[in-house]
Parts: sequence; structure tokens; C-alpha cells
Amino acid sequence: MLNRLEGYFEFTRLGTNWRTEVLAGVTTFLTMAYIVLVNPAILSATGMPLAAITAATCLSAAFGSILMGVVARYPIALAPGMGLNAYFTYAVCLKLHIPWQTALGAVFLSGVLFLALTAAGIRQMILHAIPHELYAAVASGIGLFIALIGFRNAGLVVADPNTLLGLGNLRNPSTALALFGLILMVALEVKKVRGSILIGILTVTAIAWAMGLTHWSHAEGGFSSLASTAFKLDIRGALSKGLLEIVFVFFFVDLFDNLGTLVAVTKRAGLIEADHTIPRLNRILFTDAISTVFGSLTGTSTVTSYVESTAGVAAGGRSGVTAIVSGLLFLVAVGAAPFVGIVPQAATAPALILVGSMMLATITEVHWHKPLVAVPAFLTLVLIPFTYSIANGLGFGVISWAVLHLVAGKFRRQDWLLYLLAALFLARFLYLGSG
Repeated sequence: MLNRLEGYFEFTRLGTNWRTEVLAGVTTFLTMAYIVLVNPAILSATGMPLAAITAATCLSAAFGSILMGVVARYPIALAPGMGLNAYFTYAVCLKLHIPWQTALGAVFLSGVLFLALTAAGIRQMILHAIPHELYAAVASGIGLFIALIGFRNAGLVVADPNTLLGLGNLRNPSTALALFGLILMVALEVKKVRGSILIGILTVTAIAWAMGLTHWSHAEGGFSSLASTAFKLDIRGALSKGLLEIVFVFFFVDLFDNLGTLVAVTKRAGLIEADHTIPRLNRILFTDAISTVFGSLTGTSTVTSYVESTAGVAAGGRSGVTAIVSGLLFLVAVGAAPFVGIVPQAATAPALILVGSMMLATITEVHWHKPLVAVPAFLTLVLIPFTYSIANGLGFGVISWAVLHLVAGKFRRQDWLLYLLAALFLARFLYLGSG
């Protein structure tokens, strides 16, 4: 039986084993377990029951991650997306006074739109239309992005009213502990110790516990609480209230955030082919779309691929088993939600910094001596962390690529979809700017 499973997940070809995959799955889960507490905290502002959102968050993350592992066989975990949950709460429900049931209906419709475009092959065409140099910039930009999150969570980088950002207080015990964790993880990585990131996270967590630095919010859970949100979505209301514009925003942001994350994780894992294609791409995209539909049915905002999956990849994860393990842990978290937050940010922050630094390896794939390539790649690279959005960075990269190639007389008819994407991105920015 194990031999068959190893064959299905291609352990030999990928050079992996059960121990490595399990450790990688646990690592991915630990780096994104914060969503179990953060997502309910954000969505509850809409009036949704906290316990139900907690259960829906865990269940949708478990469903999406396990589906990704079994069907697409990639080490990519899914969960309700950050940013999209804030848009759901503050822009749709609170600002426009849309009931959360109706907003869930809009999320459902965006997932159905995903499925339709995937079945028609349009999402795949979009993926192939974007130059691979921009994907290299996206991967490196996401590396800077998650490193910035790590620096912030560690307290190394703080907001400054004069300079925008500044250096944090290095005497803060949590910050010092995060620095220790980073040194430990790097040292273990240099010695090629398997599971170095996980060992570092667990070690820092143990020290933080001993020092009394671990704090977490109590969050109730349990499958029974799902009754308050499951199947409460109002699809007819979403259609009748003319929310197609909101459906489009859910769809558009998730599409490009997902594409950026997908490329970053697969490039970091070395799973992209020499011709820049991604094997089993259809399965990945269908999984993402189905997970969003499932999430809306249970009672949460858009479910998407998580860039924190790169932490598991950095720990050696290469197959779908990594995602399955993460998913199973999210399933356990349905009942253990009050204890998920025991892992402090001081433990996960250095993991994000380390992974972010390693993701910059793709920056060498950009031809920096060619302005037509370098400028779009640079805008993509820096605007992902500067604007706190993968979609924004990719958008500026695509627009600048199209404009510069038009000005330089390098327009090619076969690149029509790239120019259409540039126009859509420009329309999105103008729409966001008008708000």
C-alpha cells in the first residue's frame, strides 16, 4: 500500500520521503495557523458568529489543502485569503451595508466563475500569456513580501511616521527571541538538517513558553457551530442587488494572487518544467475554484493558495503529501482552535524571513541589462512588498511590460492576451482609485 502511495506521489522522482513530507506539512501548517484566529476576528465584524467562522476557516482550509494534495499532488496549502477577508468585511458588508449572507453569495458566484473560466481554458491561457521573467520577479517579490511580514511580526521593522518604516526595539524579548530563532534556523539549514525550520519553530515556542511570552486568544470551535453559517449564503440576493462588480473584485484579486503564489511555490520547489509550464495546471486551478465554492458554503470568504506554503517547500516538501498533512492538521484544529495560537509570532517570523531570503534566488532569471524586461520586473519586484499585494505588483509589471513594448515597437499579435490583461489591470487600478 505504501509503495503504491509513494508511486502515486512520485517520491522517487521528487527525491522525497514520508518523514520529509510530514515535517514539511507540519511546518506549512504552523506558519499559516494564525489564520485560524485572524480570519474569525476579521469576519466577525460583519455579525457572523465567531465560533462558526472558526470552524468554517479550519474546515475550508482542510478541504482545500487535502484536495490540492490528493488531486493536484502539489505541496500547496489553501485557506481563506488575507486581504480578501478584509475586503469582504470592511468594503462590502460594513461600507456598503451588504448582509454577510449576500456577501457569501458573491463569493460563491466568484468561485463558479473561476470554475467556468478554468473549464474553458481561459485561466490557463492567462497563465501562459504572462512572460516568465515577470513570474521570476513575482517569486522574488513574494520573497520580499513574506520577509517583510516576518520582520514586522518579529518586531524588527515597525511603522515610523517620519520615514514610513523604522528599526524596532532590539531589547524587546520577543524580538531578541525571533533573532535567535533566525540564527538557529540558518545554522541548521547550513548543516543541511532536515526539518530545520520546524525544529527552529518548536525550539523558539518552547523557550517563549518558558519565558512566559506566549499569548493567544481563546477561540471556540467545533463542527456543531457550523450550523450558524453553513449554507446561509444568499445567491439570489447577490444577483438581485447588482453585486456583479463585487463578484468581479473577488474573482480578479484572487486570480492574480493565486497565480503569483502558484508560480512562487512551484519555482521554489523546482516543479516548473524547462519550457516554463506547470504540470497538472488544470488540477491546481480546479482545486482552487472548488475550494472557494466550498468555503462560501461553509461560511467564509474566498479560499486561496497560501504563500506560506513556501515554508513547507523550504523544509523539503515536494509532493501532495505536504498539503495533505497541513489539511489534516487544520481538520484537527476545528476542535483544538483555542490551542492553535500557542505558537508565537517570534517562532514563525524567522521562518518567514529565512524562506523569503531563499526565494530571491529567482531574481537571477531576469535579464537586468535589458530595460524592456528590467523595468517591468523591478516594478513587480518592489511593489509587491511596498503595496502589500501580489496582485498590485503583478499588475504594474504587466501594464509596464505592455506599454514599453508598444512604445519600442515590439508589439506582437500573439501577445494579444497580455495587452488585454494590461487593460484589465489598468481598469482595476482606475476603479480602486475612484473609491
